[in-house]
Amino acid sequence: MNFPVIYIQHDGTGSGEFEKNSIEWENLDELDVQSSDHRIDKYANDVFYKSKLQTKLATLGVNELIITGCATDFCVESTIQSALVKDYNITVVEDGHTTGERPQLTAKQVIDHYNWVWKNMIPTKGQISVVKTEHIQQFTNKI
Repeated sequence: MNFPVIYIQHDGTGSGEFEKNSIEWENLDELDVQSSDHRIDKYANDVFYKSKLQTKLATLGVNELIITGCATDFCVESTIQSALVKDYNITVVEDGHTTGERPQLTAKQVIDHYNWVWKNMIPTKGQISVVKTEHIQQFTNKI
């Protein structure tokens, strides 16, 4: 089964950071983007803020999100919180998000902390789960 893939790219045009077409805006070479994937520009930590994501998800009939990403404590966290109050069913890929070192915490501590937070959240109408990549791969291979 083919699931729609939506990848998000920060558009910091005019902000001086993550300016479109700059080196810091570019995706990692390892990111395998297919022509059938959907790219959405984001303008704040929360990808739903003033972006076309909500419309794209509605058009595609999506009510379940599998979330990975960069900046666990900023973009990933903000997007998960926003998706929860929009009643999406959310699966966070436990080993599929990353961040940098912070003044009082290592990146690993930040990631571990947020995985714990998400595992212990009380969702709204949707559900939230945190699972390893291996679990996602096993599930999608069965479909």
